[in-house]
Formats: sequence, structure tokens, C-alpha cells
Amino acid sequence: MARLDQEKLKQVNGHAKTNSGARNRVTEKVGTAAVDAKTDLNRWRLLDEEGRQTWHYLESEDEIKKWSQSIADRHHLGLPLDLPILPRPTTPLASARNAVDYFSNFQLPPGNWACEYGGPMFLLPGLVITWYVTQTPIPQCIAIEIKRYLFARQHPKDGGWGLHIEGESSVFGTAMNYVTMRILGASEEDSRMIKARNTLHQFGGAVNGPHWSKFWLSVLGVMEWSAVNPVPPELWLLPDWVPIAPWRWWVHMRQVFLPVSHIYSRRFSHPLNSLTRQLREELYNQPYDSIDFASHRNSISPRDNYHPKSFVLNGLNWAISNIWNPYLRSDAIAKRAEEWTYNLIRREDENTDYANLGPVSAVMNLLVCYLHDGPESYSVRRHRERMHDFLWMKDEGMLMNGTNGVQVWDASFLIQAVIEAGLAEDPKWRPMLTKTLGFLDNQQIREDCKEQDVCYRQRRKGAWPFSTKTQGYTLSDCTSEALKSVILLQGIPGYPELVSEERIRDAIDTLLTMQNSSGGFASYEPIRGSEYLEWLNAAEVFGRIMVEYDYPECTTSVVTALSLFSKHDPEYRKADISKTMRGALKYIRKAQYPDGSWYGSWGICFTYAGMFALESLSSVGETFSNSPRVAKACEFLVSKQKDDGGWGESYKSCETGVYVQHEKSQVVQTCWALLGLMEADFPRREVLERGIRLIMSRQKPEGGWEQEAIEGVFNKSCMISYPNYKYIFPIKTLGMFVKKYGNPEIL
Repeated sequence: MARLDQEKLKQVNGHAKTNSGARNRVTEKVGTAAVDAKTDLNRWRLLDEEGRQTWHYLESEDEIKKWSQSIADRHHLGLPLDLPILPRPTTPLASARNAVDYFSNFQLPPGNWACEYGGPMFLLPGLVITWYVTQTPIPQCIAIEIKRYLFARQHPKDGGWGLHIEGESSVFGTAMNYVTMRILGASEEDSRMIKARNTLHQFGGAVNGPHWSKFWLSVLGVMEWSAVNPVPPELWLLPDWVPIAPWRWWVHMRQVFLPVSHIYSRRFSHPLNSLTRQLREELYNQPYDSIDFASHRNSISPRDNYHPKSFVLNGLNWAISNIWNPYLRSDAIAKRAEEWTYNLIRREDENTDYANLGPVSAVMNLLVCYLHDGPESYSVRRHRERMHDFLWMKDEGMLMNGTNGVQVWDASFLIQAVIEAGLAEDPKWRPMLTKTLGFLDNQQIREDCKEQDVCYRQRRKGAWPFSTKTQGYTLSDCTSEALKSVILLQGIPGYPELVSEERIRDAIDTLLTMQNSSGGFASYEPIRGSEYLEWLNAAEVFGRIMVEYDYPECTTSVVTALSLFSKHDPEYRKADISKTMRGALKYIRKAQYPDGSWYGSWGICFTYAGMFALESLSSVGETFSNSPRVAKACEFLVSKQKDDGGWGESYKSCETGVYVQHEKSQVVQTCWALLGLMEADFPRREVLERGIRLIMSRQKPEGGWEQEAIEGVFNKSCMISYPNYKYIFPIKTLGMFVKKYGNPEIL
């Protein structure tokens, strides 16, 4: 952990203990079942180094004197802020001003804003298991806070854990987090652990987990590899023309299954010890030695089986397990496949300075480097340092983010929101926005990857990432939203021109490489493989994971960026841009459902996609008054408005593909609906005012809003948090209302 004095920290290996010397800094409370430890939240600090965000726990009084806790630190930790009570807003503009005033307090020195990016409950287990099997010391402060977080996120009724923080308990979530808690020192006799264990046993035990959990449990040595369906690294030896070759897969899928296949081929398991021997007794409904693990390769609880394996995949798994592996796979082929997968992993590590695409692949890459390069190698040391880029500390404890942050994404939307509210020319906010512009300037990617074609990477020169340029993956929507923010802000008198015209054109050049044959845009790269590859989806808990797809959200971001650029620089690649926009708009129109809605893949769900799609159509003049499809989209949104004037959509919409009402209105989703309606010039002002009133009525006296339900989603079934949305989207919504309707008294 960068800048953490490892010698001062009690290390954890199997069981965490609180040493007596730390009792002045770690509080304990005795409950009916266990003694819970908690660090002193006043000792945590967030360090932001050009967007790289890491949390640090200060042990000594001298360290505390040298590094004071910032207001942003206290905000993220849920500590009192002692901010002034702002004048009660009665108009939308006053409400927007209060929100900017509040949110500006949390801007970090590089110009970005930080936040948790949590929600998935399968991230910490992979990290902790990898730390354990690679003998990586776990600082006591981290062990304590991970346990505290996992206990806080235990299901209140059955004691299990789900796929994500709002999900129902599952074998995947319960088995993996139970094991994590035991590694970190939770007692099997703790009543909460007993409750979790009972829930796991009611599901039939760990043998009924999905592929990913069986993989991790086999790595830990508490399940036999014969229970894991095959992931042969030989797939990476297939010629590129083969329809199932991995370069055609969605980037997250191939970056995860790349190290999985290497580890699977080596059948690495941690040596049996007292803890893992105990876990073998705790995770199953029968004695470990009596289990026929091979017979459970396809066993899975209905709760986990979101995407059942196809008959094609089952047939391939049978053939690989029963014919290829035992009879046809030579040692030479195995060695060649293992070396090639390692070489691809090494290239990924070098192209990202070991930050990697995301936390799932990052921890797996650490394990591969440990096995291939050795425990003391540079690759292992650097991976260990990078793990802390994904950890996030909050009031509930420590979680693992879904990436190394959302820095560029949130910064881009913040700039647009403040501009929309008409506040960018206010001298009060010029320094804040200039710093944010500087951050986007710093985070633009200036060069392509080394050996780009060998690594199967998309062009990235001129692009912006989701988080940081070190992670360095092109995204169509992040590039588009950052580009829009740069053009808009640099076009306001008094702001510096930090991003040159040449670099703006670089971004356009990259975007123009990313369109699919349908006209739509995917996320990281154009679609490379057929949707039929979903027949090979081995993840089981996720849908739409094997290949890229067209997304209304990504397509809209590109359309609006190209539209803005065409006004900014009208002659550059004019014909290409015009053709691209025609195709993109054709896709947006075609993707609309018969009821007027669009399905959203990155936010919940129809509300989120509707906001984007209506913005893209508005950018070419299609509105409620002149477009039947826009009118139908508006009618769909209005039909979902709740009695209190707000909108609230459940994450179940993402799972089912049908709009499901949340039990309560949500501020963020109310903003999304209103933004879509206002982009469409929806004529019934009273509908909009009711939504604006709901937003304003929930604003806190200091200017912010409470965290409500989870906002984001990926792969249809897993939800993820975007906590800064509750500040950014109200600012934009309130500002757009004022631009269209003036600034009436609402409250």
C-alpha cells in the first residue's frame, strides 16, 4: 500500500487480531454474538495523485499533524462537515446554486471529484483470496474495515450476501463473502456467520455456486478443480478468423478469462492449512471427502442462474473435460498456451502500469504473476501496490470499487451541468471549472498502446477513459462527454484553451473508428463477434457479457459530441461525420421499443436510456411537436410519473427488460426523466414543475441530497453506485428548467 508504513501495521494471515498497542485507535463494541473492531475514521486520508485515488490510515500523531483531514475526506467517511446552512431556495436557480456551492467543497487538488464506485459484492472476495494465497500481508486497518463493511452489507433477514448490495442472497455472494470474512478473522461461531452458513446450506452448499465462485474456491483449496467447467488457454491460440476467437469477446470478458484460463491450466490451489481445512467443513452440506466434485460442474442454484448455460456450452464443456483434456491435450500445447496467455497478461500490465482494466482481472493478473514471475518479482510488487487503487473507505467500512474510479466521467458531467445552469461565467465558479478543465486536459490519452494489434486493443489516441489515462482504455461515451465539456468550456470567454484543436481532432478521429455496422456505438470498441457467442457465456450470473452491443446511451454521447464539434470545426471530416450521424440516428430510432421506451444498459434503466435517446433526437431537431416517436417516448415517461411528482424505477427493470416501479421516487431518476422531457420540448409545464418541486423539496439545508437507491448497472444483473449523480444531475436539471421556463418560485 503506497505510503503506508507496513512495519507499523499488524499483519493478517488467516486470522485478524487487534493488538493491544492499537486499542487507542481501534474501538471495540460487544454485541450478542461478536466483538466488532472499528478504526478511528478521523485517521483516514484520501490521496489523489493526478486522479489516482488511494486511502491511507495514519498511525502516529506526527503523521496526523503533517497531513490534516480534508473536508472531502470527511464527506466520504460520513463525518460531520460543519458546513453553513444555506438560504432556503424557493427557485430552481437558487437550488442549483446551493448544490454547486455544496459539491464544490469536495473537489480534489487535481480538479476531479472522488466517490465510491461500489455495489458488486464479488470484488472483495477475489482480492482477499488472492492476498491470502500469494502471502500478501493485509494491514490490520484494512482487514478490520473490510469485515465491518461486509457485516454492514449482510442481508438483514437471512444473513447472506447477494450479487450486489441491493440484491437477494445467492450462493455466489454468500459463499465468497463468508470465505472472505473467515480469512480476515471472523469466527465461525459468530451468530452472523452461523446465519450466513445456514443460508448457504439451504442453497445446497458451495457446490451450487456459479463458475466464478468455483474458480476462486478451487484457488483457495477449499474445492476441487474437477468442479470447475473448463477454460482452456488454448482458446488464445485460435486464429483470428475463427468465430469464437477471444479477440472477438467483450473486453472485460476476455481480460477476465485470460488469467482464469492460465490459472485453470496450472490447477493452482493453496496448500491445505488449518483455516482451509475448517472451511472445507463449513461450506458444504456433507463431508468434503464424500463429495463427487466432478458431478457438480453444472450444479447451480436457481438464485444464481441468471443466464443458464446453453446446450452448446454444455456439450463443449463435456468434450473438453472428457476427451480433450485427458487424451488429446499434450504438454507442449499446454505450455505454449500458458506462455501466450502470460505474454498477453504482461502486455496488459505494461500498457496500464499494472492498473489493469478493472479489479476482477487485476487480482487475477497478480496471481498469474506470482505463479510465473515469483513472489519477489517487480510485477508482483507493482500489482500489490495497485490493489489499493480499487479500495474505497466510507462510513460503513472498506469496499472495492468496480474500477479505479469514475474521475473523467463525473468531471465531464459536472462541467456540463454547471454550464447548463448558467453558472460557468460566474467568477465564483471559474477557478473550480478551470481546475476541472485542467484535469480533463491531463487525462486525455495522447498515444496508442504498444503492440496494439497484438493486444487486440482499440485505437485510443485522443480518447478519454472512464477513470484515468493510466488505466487508458478508450470508451466511446467517456470520450464524447469529455470532448463536449472541453469544447463548451473553452468556448466561454475567459477560460484557457488547454486542449488544442489538434487534440480535439484526435478525439474525433478515434470516435469515427468506433461505429458499428448498425449505425450504433458500443462501449470500448466496435462489435467484433456475433451475439451467438452468448451461447458460450460461462459466467451464468450475468447477461449480455460475451460481446459488445449497441447502446442508446453510448450512441447518444457520440451523436451529441459530433453535433457540437460540427459547429465548432465545421469543415473537418465533414462528410464522415455526417454519414456517421445519419447511421447513429437511424440506430437510435430503430432501438426504440413499441411503447416508446429504450432499454438502458449502464443506468437504471428505461428512464436512463430515455434521457439519452431524447437528447440525441433533439440535437437534430426532433421534438414532441414534430416527431411521433418523440411524442411516444414522452408519453411513456409521463405515464411512469408518481403521485409525488417524481420518478422511481427499480433495478428489476434491468433484469427483466420490463419497467418496474421503485417503491419510492428517486431524485436522480426524476432528473433523468425531466431532462429527457425538456430535451424533447414536452409542452405540459405542470408535469415538469411537479418533478422540479420533488427535487427541490428533498434538498438538504447545506445544498446536497441524501443517497437513495443504487443508480447504475452492467450486464443486466449487477448494480453499481454513482453517488455523485445525486449532485450533478439535479444541477443540470434545475439549470435546464430555468433556461426554458425562467426562474419561478417553486417552493
